[in-house]
Amino acid sequence: MPIAFAIALAASLGIHAAALFGTDVELFGGADEPVTLRAELQPPPPAVTPAAEPKQLAKPLAKPRPKPPKPVPLATDQASANAETVPLANENKSSEIAPDSPSTAAAPAQEAAKPLLPARGTMRFAIYYGTQGFQVGTAEHTWEFTEDGRYRLSGMTKTSGLAALIKPLVFENESSGKLVAGGLQPEMYRTRKNGKDANENADFDWSTAEVRLSRSGATQPVSLGAQDILSLNYQLAYLRQPDTGATVGVVTGKKYDRFALDSLGEEEIEIPAGRFRTLHLRAMGDTVTEIWIALDRHRLPVKIRYTDKKGDIFEQVATEIGSK
Repeated sequence: MPIAFAIALAASLGIHAAALFGTDVELFGGADEPVTLRAELQPPPPAVTPAAEPKQLAKPLAKPRPKPPKPVPLATDQASANAETVPLANENKSSEIAPDSPSTAAAPAQEAAKPLLPARGTMRFAIYYGTQGFQVGTAEHTWEFTEDGRYRLSGMTKTSGLAALIKPLVFENESSGKLVAGGLQPEMYRTRKNGKDANENADFDWSTAEVRLSRSGATQPVSLGAQDILSLNYQLAYLRQPDTGATVGVVTGKKYDRFALDSLGEEEIEIPAGRFRTLHLRAMGDTVTEIWIALDRHRLPVKIRYTDKKGDIFEQVATEIGSK
């Protein structure tokens, strides 16, 4: 390998260490700026409506009919409705990225459900960098569903080959929670880098529909069905109509956002793990994440492609799928 290429690859891996593990760390990374812009550009036109109401109230008060008290509560109700319109308008225009309000997110606990996957299993992946498909890492996911309706997912991603010599890195994450009617309901998400706490952890409280992020210490509302970055891979099996697209809430350990998954249709692909009939999904922002789920294998994510802001591509493909 030319020394110049090796130096360039080392620099790239140093800059894109997080992107290398984009499917586990920042699957939809780089959406902070769009979130801010969409939140700030929402006009509040209904705010002028309450000022006009007193003029309408004057006429009924002047009439002999005993109805003056009725317009007053109507004006109050109208003002309340107008006050609620602003956040609803903001929420609708940015539904792909904005979390639901706590009042709409909170809900009673859901009943347990049976897993769609075998009780225990594992998936192994190869990770490639660039259009020439230079392998820079490997990954392994394991899952376990217990009889009491709980689940545990584990992931380990690491650099390999020359990449491991240049940038040795091992990233581990774990998700645990309940299996409910709507799918996976994460309660705890933990991360480690090179054996040490990565401080990109999350704790979910579904009684209040909130998540606490360890890095910032912030607690914020989440939408029903929200996932952490690891459980999302296996929540895809529970999407009602993935072929029409979906909106998902995702906690990466650093932040929480909602994103639109667009469906690009069915594709038949051949990868080291075999030949699969897949549905091609895509989430777009500053970065682009594409996921191919195997329609005949419990919608498992057999191929994931991450394109960063500069156009660099990291692709993760399944090399082995099996039950423990």
